[in-house]
Amino acid sequence: MTMPPAPSRSIVEAMELPRIIRLRPNLYAAAFGLMKLLPARYMLDRAEQRGELEPGTAVLETSSGTFGLGLAMVCRLRGYQLALVGDPAIDPALRRRLRYLGARVEICEQPSPEGGFQRARLDRLDALREQYPRHYIPGQYGNPDNPGAYAAVAEQLAETIGRPDCLVGAVGSGGSTGGTGSFLRLVAPELRVVGVDTPGSTIFGQPDRPRLLRGLGNSLLPPNVRHENYDEVHWVGAAEAFRSTRALHSTHALYMGPTSGAAFLVADWWARTHPEAKVVVLLADEGHRYQDSVYSDDWLLAQGVDPGPRPPAEPRELGHPSEDCGEWAWMDWGRRSLEQALGRLVTA
Repeated sequence: MTMPPAPSRSIVEAMELPRIIRLRPNLYAAAFGLMKLLPARYMLDRAEQRGELEPGTAVLETSSGTFGLGLAMVCRLRGYQLALVGDPAIDPALRRRLRYLGARVEICEQPSPEGGFQRARLDRLDALREQYPRHYIPGQYGNPDNPGAYAAVAEQLAETIGRPDCLVGAVGSGGSTGGTGSFLRLVAPELRVVGVDTPGSTIFGQPDRPRLLRGLGNSLLPPNVRHENYDEVHWVGAAEAFRSTRALHSTHALYMGPTSGAAFLVADWWARTHPEAKVVVLLADEGHRYQDSVYSDDWLLAQGVDPGPRPPAEPRELGHPSEDCGEWAWMDWGRRSLEQALGRLVTA
């Protein structure tokens, strides 16, 4: 008689790993309910083991998305105070949810002249240190425990589908795609890692400018991004990402957010153009936050995006990271540093 699996000890344990779904003969999705729950739990575990986090210590962090929600869930279950610094990208529904979980939420209403909202949030975070003498800052952008958390995802993928040929995922903090790819290369050294960014993000050398597509990209260079991990980089604009998000739902019934839509657009193209390769795409979070935006025809039309179906788009190849990307472009990155790709010294 086969014994049923043991029940999960908490919602965190039940949710932190993705579902593995076959989308086409050579394309698999690792679909998370809330991807950032995994590194949030892992970082706090490691901090407790090192003695940096103990009862009475407050957790402080900058986040305008799902990492903050992951921290709020773990901190509520473990009894830690949490103060988050975000920006207007935290929609009212998410703010309410964070506060229901006991988090203090500080909103930076204006971007910094240099470094945008990311710099403004980091500056506000520095001010909070004085209010909480006993504090721990996970620091998702520079903490090596962020990419380290994804060893569990790499192990799950290897056990479920075998050795993949290509991994596609969005790049924001440098954790998920870089971490999963690095661990998968222990069993598949030739694995191609494809990073998905967006025009106007500085991560892979674009000039910084305001971006409608959030959840990936950055106005600063996160230390956790190891450019040498990437074989290709794609820059996907907001309109293509939004349309792809809806196509992912209408075609595969996967109700995901726009970061997942951007990654799916690239992975679907990669799988079609490399039919002999086994491709995996990381889908970061579900789409419930975007019911009134990406999944609303009226909202899309207000952003100048036609919500109607379109033939599959094709990317344009770039010769240099700073070139105009249009709505979708790609570059053969070749596991180079950012300095090598730009041909000049870069200061993070």
